[in-house]
Amino acid sequence: MPANMQFARLEEAPEADEPREMDDISADAVLNNELPHEHTLWIPLAVLLSLFFLWGAANNLNDILIKQFKKAFQLGDLQSGLVQSFFYVGYFTFALPASAVATRYSFRVAIVCGLTLFAAGAMLFLPAASMFSYPMFLLALLVIGSGLAFLETSANPYVTQLGPPAEATWRLNFAAAFNPLGSVAGVALGRMVIFGNKELTEEETTQMTAAAAAEYYQREADRVCGPFAGVAASALFLIGLMCVFWKSFPTPATSTTTSSADVNLISGLRALLANRRYTAGVCSQFFYVGAQVGVWSFTIRYAQVNVPNTTEQQAADYLIVSLVIFIAGRFVTTVVIGCFPDNDHMLLLAYAVSAAVLSTAGVVVQSKLGLWCIVAVSFFMSTMFPTIFSLSLLSVPEHVKLAASLLVMAIVGGAVITAVMGLLSDQFGINIAFLVPAVCFAEVAAYAFFEKAAVTRSNIQT
Repeated sequence: MPANMQFARLEEAPEADEPREMDDISADAVLNNELPHEHTLWIPLAVLLSLFFLWGAANNLNDILIKQFKKAFQLGDLQSGLVQSFFYVGYFTFALPASAVATRYSFRVAIVCGLTLFAAGAMLFLPAASMFSYPMFLLALLVIGSGLAFLETSANPYVTQLGPPAEATWRLNFAAAFNPLGSVAGVALGRMVIFGNKELTEEETTQMTAAAAAEYYQREADRVCGPFAGVAASALFLIGLMCVFWKSFPTPATSTTTSSADVNLISGLRALLANRRYTAGVCSQFFYVGAQVGVWSFTIRYAQVNVPNTTEQQAADYLIVSLVIFIAGRFVTTVVIGCFPDNDHMLLLAYAVSAAVLSTAGVVVQSKLGLWCIVAVSFFMSTMFPTIFSLSLLSVPEHVKLAASLLVMAIVGGAVITAVMGLLSDQFGINIAFLVPAVCFAEVAAYAFFEKAAVTRSNIQT
């Protein structure tokens, strides 16, 4: 890590706009990296990185759930894809309330609210399995998604503000690098615990008696409870940790000082929507998240269709490899951005074009080679979310909280694009469905190109 690129250390200082306890860590030294040694950010940093890890695990457990619920409830691709739709509708619905909580109180309060909803949704898996109710599972996923809306709305901008603005993209890429580590852990856990040792064929299940089939499907639904009980326990542990070390968490100026733009929601929205660079970033985030969720959601399905005799556990291995490649891409990209901080746009453009080409190859090459093209897409997806997020926020520094909430709302792309892929898969086959992420990546490439042009024009004018 370059010596000048580190999470800041903070000094104690009262805030001008409102009184607070002397033991709370204040904002000014976030930018100046000035603080006595005893007030380092190790505890807050550990919690923030744990959050990125935890919601990565939850996000990619959904990829396992799609296959498991398809089997347990005998669903089509569109119906099983509702797992992602309900999950990301939760993001969309609660992003603005999360922004309101962060604005009225602080990022740390919003994080605790998110963890509480996250734990509650995970615990709802127990009654859902007991009732053998797919709608109840979808409700649980909606609650989990609402909790993650709080976490992402708060944690992402929180990280960007813990240091000099020029290093915001690097810091967010560094923190986000822990997200795919959680993703790998989630898929690996789901592969071991949720997928059984023996996958029954459709012919074998049709030969069962009604009672035996009902018992089998109930057992398959019950398998999802263990991992989500662990997720709930982890969220509750982080809540306890934050409560114990509450005063160690910094309060950047934007998380305690309410700007006029954030007080007036309507005027703030108007200002954001009038900013073409920001709205382009929101649109690109919609298409990127939809593409990422769609690719990973249907990797298992693609593998079993295009590589004959592939079991669900073997197909899950390809998803794990995809996530490992994603992690490698995230860390490699973090280093590259750290060394060449002014080339974010060009790197995003190159990665988006590469991802579009590989997705198209997965449509055309219907074999194991096509599968490896789909797996390789993950490397080039690695930098897209944090880079789009950071570039979008930097274009509207006076509206950080509201801007962050709209960017999180754009994650609803995961609900829409996955459903579109499921519909195309049911109608035309899984290979044709992968044309959808190819188009999405092309849109991201266009955003990167025009964002670079806008920055260049701005630099010339100044």
